Order: sequence, then structure tokens, then C-alpha cells
Amino acid sequence: MRAALIALLLAAPAAAEVSIDLNQTGFEPGEPRMALLRGAGDAPLAWELIDEAGQVRLSGKSLPLGADAAAGQRLQRIEFGGAVPDGRYRLRAGGASSPAFAIAPGLNGPLARDALRYFYHNRSAEPIEARFAGGERWARPAGHPRELVGCFAGTDGRGNKWPGCNWTLDATGGWYDAGDHGKYVVNGGISLWTLLNLHELLPAAFADGSIPIPEAGNGVNDLLDEARVQMEWMLRMQVPDGKRMQLPVNQRDGTKPLKFEMVDAGGMAHHKLADERWTKLPLRPDQDREKRFLYPPSTAATLNLAATAAQCARVWKDIDPAFSARCLSAAERAWDAARRNPAIYAMWDFPGSGGYDDDDVSDEFYWAAAELFTTTGAARYRQALLHSPHVARITEAPGWPDTAPLGTMTLALIPNGLDAAQTGRMRAAIVQAADRFAAERASNGYAVPFKGTRYSWGSNAVLLNRALLMGAANRIDGDPRRLAPMRDVLDYLLGRNPMGTSYVSGYGERAMRNPHHRFWAHSLDPAFPPPPPGVLSGGPNNRAMSDDVAKPMQGHCAAQTCWADDAQAFTLNEVTINWNAPLVWVSAYVDTAGRRP
Repeated sequence: MRAALIALLLAAPAAAEVSIDLNQTGFEPGEPRMALLRGAGDAPLAWELIDEAGQVRLSGKSLPLGADAAAGQRLQRIEFGGAVPDGRYRLRAGGASSPAFAIAPGLNGPLARDALRYFYHNRSAEPIEARFAGGERWARPAGHPRELVGCFAGTDGRGNKWPGCNWTLDATGGWYDAGDHGKYVVNGGISLWTLLNLHELLPAAFADGSIPIPEAGNGVNDLLDEARVQMEWMLRMQVPDGKRMQLPVNQRDGTKPLKFEMVDAGGMAHHKLADERWTKLPLRPDQDREKRFLYPPSTAATLNLAATAAQCARVWKDIDPAFSARCLSAAERAWDAARRNPAIYAMWDFPGSGGYDDDDVSDEFYWAAAELFTTTGAARYRQALLHSPHVARITEAPGWPDTAPLGTMTLALIPNGLDAAQTGRMRAAIVQAADRFAAERASNGYAVPFKGTRYSWGSNAVLLNRALLMGAANRIDGDPRRLAPMRDVLDYLLGRNPMGTSYVSGYGERAMRNPHHRFWAHSLDPAFPPPPPGVLSGGPNNRAMSDDVAKPMQGHCAAQTCWADDAQAFTLNEVTINWNAPLVWVSAYVDTAGRRP
């Protein structure tokens, strides 16, 4: 019944009403300011910028753009730059009024801090306290406070019988990955790297005491305190030396029956720690009663550990030398284990947790080699990265399935032993990719750096990771024009989109409120809270619409409108660490770059 009703509503013609889409948080003084009109036809409309007293501060005419395939609408653009006093404003045009927004300095700093606080809210094994969480409604008992866990043994979702292992690990702590209570080394890797990379580039950001977390006041940067929570957990996911187990070797097709071989798994990393079965929404993590397991080690997870632990070793070298040494030891053991077992692919199916399948780990080898070389200068890592097919080659923004751009960013921006010509190649690859993505803004009315109408699961993070590369390019050449497409991405996420919605909770009059999350589930049970400020929705998705909310929409929505603010819509409105991490990076970078003299 629910699906049929949604399909009927989608098929019905919408009333022609003018809507004004803009960044609902606002704009820094002196920034370009843009809004989009939907439902306004093709004739230019008069617009006015109104202050809180009702006074018209600016006025002009809109620019018709015509039909826009990604938005599925005819659009008009309003550009309303001009000197006005700091304050709160609205735009009016065609009988419509926009949400209220600010014109004031320092708007991106609070966004960056709230986006980083996402990770505290999703810590495992710790009680989330009201004094750090922002209020009693977000406080909760510790979930999974002591995780002494063994390996899964039994039949997977495709009928393969896994023999398990003869060890248990203390895998307590870390961050819950997304809307579920799984903890994943692969997705944890890119999330952790993104935060640590931000620190390497902007070490003054998130000084001690800048965000409310239990470690504030310990003399260490707050971002590093938060990142260490995840790094410590990833170190605990490493298989002890000398351990052997049966694993599928060089088997890329997960649909075929797996064949197992005995391998030396010492130094590898388990792919994930997760529930045996999916739990229902809503559910506090301390009330999760499903049995939890370590799932098999994979080459991809092992290289994620190698890369981030090598990064850890140089970041903490002077802050905590003992922790730095522990990270480097783990990184080198993981590298050796991955070289010994280069083809343990995560192509299996375990109901109850995400797969993070990956049958090509050449990018992870390149990334790990780049991090280890940057940290150690050792010839073997230099040789491995320079012989990789991924060296100085960026075809897409980074993501957990494609980590090669992370290695190139490290080699381009962090001091290492490459010569000037090699470093120049790395930097050129970043600048070229950034320019290519920035040019794609001209292909759509909402001016986002993405061409076409195929929006993937987590499309908002794709845009953010493209913006991250633009920030890296700005770091390389200092061209301030590179900040404009980064701001366009933030404008889109904060309301300048054809849903007229801010995809970041707590930011804007019409902000996302019902993420797919087991604790932030107020719409499903009023005893549970809404999301705290700073949580990013995955956003529009017209390629993998597998949940019951999205299925009826398939084929009936334009790419940028295939979205719903519904807790059951996990393909549209899930939240996760690898989406919030680039939100932290981009908002903090734009905030810092915008304050440069």
C-alpha cells in the first residue's frame, strides 16, 4: 500500500509553484551569491533581497537557463552579489520567498566542528554523555563495551562454509560505520585518512578544546583525539603473527562456490566486525543482542590498515612516540602480509553487514606504498609506488573502492623523498583532475562539479571528494578561484538543490531530519532523538534504489530529485563516516582559506 501510494504521488503532475533554492546557512561577505528558481517559466523575473526589517537591499532580474536534465525542471538563476550589512535576509521572486539565511563571516567554522562531532556521537564502547553530545536527548549508554570476538564459522549467504579461525581479538572501540552497528576497516580507512590528511595540511584546525569531547583539554588537537579512537580500533583488527587460516585465494566472482586454502594470515586485517543478522530500526546500540563476529581478513582491509597506520606513525611522531612506533610496526607488518597474500578479495556475502566488496586492490597497494614511503623513505615502497599503474593518475575523486588519489595527494602535498620531477607529476595530476571536475559545473543549472544524470549511492560524498581535490589543487598553486567550486558544493548540500532541502541536519530552515540510523530515529519512535547538527545525508541516488522507499521512485524522478527524507530509505538517506569525513575536510578548508589575508 505504501509503495503504491508513493508511486501514485510521483506520477501525479506537480502544481506550478515558484521555489527559491539557495544555501540556507548563508554566505560570507564578499562571496558570490547564487540562487535557483524552479517553476518560474522562461521569462525573467524581478527579485529582491529583503532584510529582517523588510527593507529591500538589492534587486534585479533573474536569468532563464531553460531545461535542466539533472534537476528535471526549467530553471532560472539569481546572482545577488553586492555590498550589504551583515545580517539575516530572504530572497523574494515570483511570489515566493526563500528560507532565511545569513550574510556574515565565519559560517563554515561551526559546520566543520559539528561535522567532526558526528564521530563522537558514533563511538562504540563509550557512553555518549549529554555534556559532550549537545543535550540529554543524544546521550546513550555505551554500545558493545567489551568486544572479545572470534571469527565467523558457518555458512554465508551464498552457501559457502567458512571454517573460521582459532583466535579471538579484543576489538573494542572505534566508530560505528553508518546506520547500523557494524565496524569496517575498509570504510574506516578512507574516513580516518581524510581526517588525518586535513590535520597534516591544516594543523591549527581543531585546536585542543575546540569541540566538546572527553579528551578536550589534554593538550592534543581535538581532531587527533577523535581520529585516534578509530586508529586504535583498526590496530586491534590485525591478525596476530604466525596465525594460519583457510581463506579463498584469487577468487573474484563471489557468485561461484568458494575454494579455501590454508594461508599465513599473520599481519592481515579482518575486513569487519559486525552482527550476524541485520537489526531493525530503531535500536540503541547497547540494546543490540545479535551475536557479533570478526569476518575474514582481506587484502583490501590489510592495505587500508597499512596506509592509515603509516600515516599515523608520522602524525604522532612528536606527539606520542610510542604510539607512533606501534603504528609503524603494524603498518609494515600489514604491508608484508598483503604482499604475501595479494589476492584475498572481499567478494563474499555475510547477511547482517555491508560487504564493501573489492576485486581490484592495485589502488590500495599504491596508496599504502605512498604512505609508507612518505613516512619511512624506504626504497621498497618507492619502487612499489613508482611501478604502479595508478602513479600520478586520477580519473575520479577518491572513494573507498578507489583509494589511489589518496596516495597521490600524500605524495604531492606531504614532504617525502621523491625528486622534483616526480613530485611535479603528482601535483599536475591533482590540478588537472580538479580543473576537469570544476569545468563540469557548466553542465547543470545548480552548478555542481558533476556531469550527467547518473547519481550514485552517496552522491553527496562524491561531490565533497571532488571538492577535496579542488582544495588540494588550491594548496598546490594558491589559486583562489579554486575555492568557488568548493563553495558551490557546500551551497548545493546546504539547500541550493532541486529538493529545496539542506542535506546537513540542523543547518537551514528545511534540513534533513530523518536519516537511516538506528539511534537517530525520532520519526520511527518519539523516544529516540533526531540527528544532532552536522550529519550529512547520502543524497540523491538513481542507480541503486533497493529500499522500499526508493523502489517506487525508480524511473519517476530526475537524478537530483531521487531522494527522500525517510529513515527507511537507506539507499537515499543513510549517513556514514566516509561521507561526514569529507564534509569536515571541505568545510574546514573553505573556512580557513576564506580567512586568509
